[in-house]
Amino acid sequence: MDRNLKRLMRNEAYLFCVVLLIFAGVEAVYSSYWIALAMAAVGIILLLIMIFTTRQRGKSIAAYVQTSVDRLSQSVAVNAPYPMATVQLSNGEILWHNHQLQRAIGTGESKVGQRLSDVLPEAELEWVKAGQLEAPDDQVIRERRFRCLGYVPKSEAGEPEVALLQWIDSTELLDTRDEYFRSRPVVSIILIDNYDDLTNNLNDVSISNLNAALNSRISTWAENIGGLLRKLERNRFLFIFESKDLFRITEGKFSLLESVREITNPNGIAATLSFGVGKDGAGFQENYDFAALALEMALSRGGDQAVIKDKYDFSFYGGRAVETERRSKVKSRVMASSMSALIAQSSRVFLMGHKNADADAIGAACGVAALCRSLGKRVNIIVDLENTTAPKLISLIRRDEQYADVFLSAEDALIAADPNSLLVVVDTNRPEQVESKALLESIPRVAVVDHHRRAADYIANAALNLHEPFASSASELVTELLTYAVDAKTILPCELSALMAGIVLDTKNFTVRVNSRTFEAAAFLRMQGADPVEIKKLFKNDFEDTVQRYRIVEQARVYHGSIAISCQDSEINRALAGQAADELLNIDGIDSSFVLFRQKDRVFVSARSVGSINVQMVLEPLGGGGNAATAGVQLRDVTVEQAKGLVVNAIDRYFISE
Repeated sequence: MDRNLKRLMRNEAYLFCVVLLIFAGVEAVYSSYWIALAMAAVGIILLLIMIFTTRQRGKSIAAYVQTSVDRLSQSVAVNAPYPMATVQLSNGEILWHNHQLQRAIGTGESKVGQRLSDVLPEAELEWVKAGQLEAPDDQVIRERRFRCLGYVPKSEAGEPEVALLQWIDSTELLDTRDEYFRSRPVVSIILIDNYDDLTNNLNDVSISNLNAALNSRISTWAENIGGLLRKLERNRFLFIFESKDLFRITEGKFSLLESVREITNPNGIAATLSFGVGKDGAGFQENYDFAALALEMALSRGGDQAVIKDKYDFSFYGGRAVETERRSKVKSRVMASSMSALIAQSSRVFLMGHKNADADAIGAACGVAALCRSLGKRVNIIVDLENTTAPKLISLIRRDEQYADVFLSAEDALIAADPNSLLVVVDTNRPEQVESKALLESIPRVAVVDHHRRAADYIANAALNLHEPFASSASELVTELLTYAVDAKTILPCELSALMAGIVLDTKNFTVRVNSRTFEAAAFLRMQGADPVEIKKLFKNDFEDTVQRYRIVEQARVYHGSIAISCQDSEINRALAGQAADELLNIDGIDSSFVLFRQKDRVFVSARSVGSINVQMVLEPLGGGGNAATAGVQLRDVTVEQAKGLVVNAIDRYFISE
């Protein structure tokens, strides 16, 4: 019982009993013992009676208070201004509810004994059982929106048996909240990414007609969406709209991409554009910055697509069209000058490719090493010699005395690096795929040379970024740099062979992703002394590997009519798996191939394509990367059979989203 309540009920008559007992003691000392004994007996009896009556009065008062509280609680529950109900957790049966719940439901009948899910189909009790105090989603009752709160008193057994639920009508509040999110501003930048190609060698009248067609198509689309469209430059538009309209745009898969592609110039070149969309920023400025970053991502992935950037991630739409070359020799010359200046300002240069470095990564690194040597800078190539798919090429390079101590482990590089060092990453743009992520994070100045489509988790804040998704290989890009930056006679024969090997590997002997610039780079290397016979030897397999490669081909199964999938539940060489994937493309009717194989605790997928399927877009949702013709992914903690299911689902999603 409450201490204050006890004090109020205390009977002060006990003081009389105490005084009576004191007088009895005095009487016993100075007078008659019998009188003292009688006085003491009377005092004790009175004290006991007083204690008993006080306790009884306390129980009566407590019972009265409890009864009053129970009546008040029941009255509050019954007459509460919001719906309430008591529900059995085991089966969802309604044990009690007030009149407000009946009014909210719109019935005058009692629902006691019925299941809550039958009365309110949207109501469920999993959140209550989990100990949460509020339902994760609002509930709609007769077009009104309610927040549902729950309380579960513990039973004597400790297991919850019933729950008290109450529904708070928050229709206006929730509608206001939703309207706030629906009306959030979204900023987008629309760029006609091949405008220079469209207007090249056209007269003013043709350019004017082309601009009118483009402006009309973009304006009509924007008017149907709603929002504010403004032309910033001859080929750049700013489009601001509300978040509620973004859903319609994505549902339509950015139909403007296809619509603009129908416009061609007099030379037959189709127009393409790229979207950069920024949303969920703190304000217009941050959304614009997001849009600019998204546009840069779209262009780095080949253009003709839309990219949405929010606070946390990128989302990609389109980008399935065959990439067309939009490179410029002027840009290559500028990049060569910038790379030379960056190297000249560095105390030491480290070169690094992706894990399990292949011939393209090694070749590109050797090409940059030639540039560093011409500038008198010490250079090292970071590679794990135990885990590489190009051991023959590395052996060929190390025969040259100038490469005796060039190859270095990542651990030694971490010790040797200083604040003025430069790290050049080749043949990848993803931090998770580099040979040593610790080295990437330790060296502040980084340059990137890559030809793969940029992933969402790309290397940011690079001092120099030579990223050309239209190039066949990183070796091709580095070869172009060397034509402008060094005296061709200073390039070592092993470096020429390494660069040529990188191009041969990524183009599948000049059959995939080749263009005029690829042949120009190859011609330059051949002219300077690259030996085709020596390069041919680098890619020769022994008898056992050849048999295993054809065994992989033999076990392949056809999916969707033109896709070959081969699963290997044993550990095989990555280079061999890639060769098998290439071999599958030689089969008539096969346009794409996927080879799955296991290595230690991971399952690797090597994908190739010579048709309309963009294998990079198929594997990107699984965390993979590459380009339209060549891609791969590593899957952890799955079996080969489980990985096959993931790949098949990714292929299905690719076709569904077309």
